[in-house]
Amino acid sequence: MKIVGSDIGGTFTDLVFLDEKSRKLRVGKVFSTPSNQSVGLINGLEEIGADIPDLGILIHGTTVATNAILERKGAVCGLITTKGFRDVLELRRRDRPFTYGLTGTFEPLISREFRLETDERTNAQGSVLKEVSEAEVEALARTLLKSGVQGVVVSFLHSYLNPHNERKALAALKRVWPNDYIVLSSEILPEFREFERTSTAAANAYVQPVISRYLASLSQALTEKGYRGTLLVIQSNGGMMSVEAAQKFTVNTFLSGPAAGVTAATHIAEAAGFDRVISCDMGGTSCDVSLIDQGKPIYTTEQRIDFGIPVKVPMIDIKTIGAGGGSIARIDRSGLLRVGPESAGADPGPVCYGRGGKEPTITDANLILGRIGSPLLVGAKTVLNLDLEATKECLKRTIGKPLGLDLFQAAHAIIEIANHKMAGTIRQVSIERGYDPREFVLVPFGGAGPMHACALMREVGIGKAVVPFHPGVISALGCLLANFRHDLVQTINQPLEELDMGEVHKVFSSQVERGRAIISQSGVGFERIDTIFEADMSYEGQTHVLRVPLPSSHLTRNDAAKAFFLAYKKKFFDLLEAVPIRMVNLRSTVLGLRPKVDLKGLGPEKAGGFEAAIKGKRPVYFGGQFVSCPIVERSRLATGISFTGPAIIEQRDTTTVIEPGTKVLVDDYYNLVMELA
Repeated sequence: MKIVGSDIGGTFTDLVFLDEKSRKLRVGKVFSTPSNQSVGLINGLEEIGADIPDLGILIHGTTVATNAILERKGAVCGLITTKGFRDVLELRRRDRPFTYGLTGTFEPLISREFRLETDERTNAQGSVLKEVSEAEVEALARTLLKSGVQGVVVSFLHSYLNPHNERKALAALKRVWPNDYIVLSSEILPEFREFERTSTAAANAYVQPVISRYLASLSQALTEKGYRGTLLVIQSNGGMMSVEAAQKFTVNTFLSGPAAGVTAATHIAEAAGFDRVISCDMGGTSCDVSLIDQGKPIYTTEQRIDFGIPVKVPMIDIKTIGAGGGSIARIDRSGLLRVGPESAGADPGPVCYGRGGKEPTITDANLILGRIGSPLLVGAKTVLNLDLEATKECLKRTIGKPLGLDLFQAAHAIIEIANHKMAGTIRQVSIERGYDPREFVLVPFGGAGPMHACALMREVGIGKAVVPFHPGVISALGCLLANFRHDLVQTINQPLEELDMGEVHKVFSSQVERGRAIISQSGVGFERIDTIFEADMSYEGQTHVLRVPLPSSHLTRNDAAKAFFLAYKKKFFDLLEAVPIRMVNLRSTVLGLRPKVDLKGLGPEKAGGFEAAIKGKRPVYFGGQFVSCPIVERSRLATGISFTGPAIIEQRDTTTVIEPGTKVLVDDYYNLVMELA
């Protein structure tokens, strides 16, 4: 079967084509088209020579949902909620946009005039005290429609325990509402805590029309090109889902592309013999950092897409900062040099691209320092003749002259600030959580990640790094490596000693049945279906919960207690033996496992020694001075060879900077395994 993985970023759209029969791998990188992202994807398919009618599966990572919220370009939504809970989205938690000073504003996804109440009530035990009036819901729906609302959320108090009233409201809405954009909080997140549940449902509704239109547009564009295969979407948990599931559970597409990158980094590092990894994905707009421990990414349900907008669904824990190749350098009002979070993006892009950019970026600074050469070969066909003179003039005028720095000092300062920001994020996901980064390897990828790898290793104290063979398109490769996945949660919130274990078994059984039904919509075969069972547990009186792996779905009360003690002691090194245990949430993960892609043998067909791979030399700025540096074509490097920096390793999807004294080994998977002197 012929499969394509694609990831649409802020600057470039990346593609990886794999013919499973011949084991041929092709990669592509084209400029993204923000006004219509499907155009960039079609352009990429044509660039890599993919015969679209002949493709079997297209797996897609997207940032459409994330951007819709960050840029506030989602749908106009309404909320129907329990009387007295209209303002839960604005009450939030006790937080503020900035640590110091009562400054900043908050804009909820649903405006107050579109948040309406109905007189219904379910108590904290799940008993319906007052039935919802379907006639009243219909009247509220008509009011919202007259105001131009496109989608509606129904979020009732305690509906996670008993969705009866929400389902009655759904029946009423279906008689009035003109589209399918109706979201029940009990379907999206049957979990306690009103604010997080309502916020997650609101985020789902806010992006649902945007995602639905986008996927419909993409499907139509592919169909017009003769595509008859299956279109799949990457979720924020790193798994795949069908287009139908993506159009319903749109909240699961947040951080879709970055999650695919972590999935690929996990596979690549595992194949290379490393199970403790810090992945660093530096693209054109942002840098995404994640930690992988014992061969598994760290997951979270505590992610915020923007200030005051938590999305409480399982996703890979990724920290994102505005530090990509296109991040803009500027001097702020206090006279300090800042880099990011604003980005030049794909249009106009960095100054050196000659597409209209007027502000210096990290890419421009790397060009000045000799780390990037011109012409720059991008993807299968694109050739960028970089405008060095315009870049020099811009950097001198905007950064160098105001700060009293020469051209190279100004460029170096931009790079140092960007590296410092990224190193701080690496410390956040490691040191601040009790992990020693010296025990991990760095996996840098993205179009800009390998250029900064040595500097990050040095600053954080990481001894080794593994640069994949195609680092610039790793998120697209991650799409090919992903399995199908669906996560389910149900709040029970009872003391363990009082818990009906038969009810626990029933909940798990129901979750597995639902998960299997959802992933079977894909129409793609699996090698097998696996399930993972977990529970959120705590000691009585604690507000935080611990996610506890469970041995099976048919566990005993004693099994649950043992699992909790093991997890609690591992995290906190002690137990509160006299305190009762509470079972808060039950979680099931259903996995449809696809055949594994063997990464060995996907390297270049013609490769040799280091000297044969050198195609020239140029001066590159290291440690305050220019050093004559060999320029190496990566596709000519054979497995098993080793060399010592300095060197610039060029390929069509990225450039890798090897600092002086750094030792490099090309392993069996064509990875560059770098070790600091």
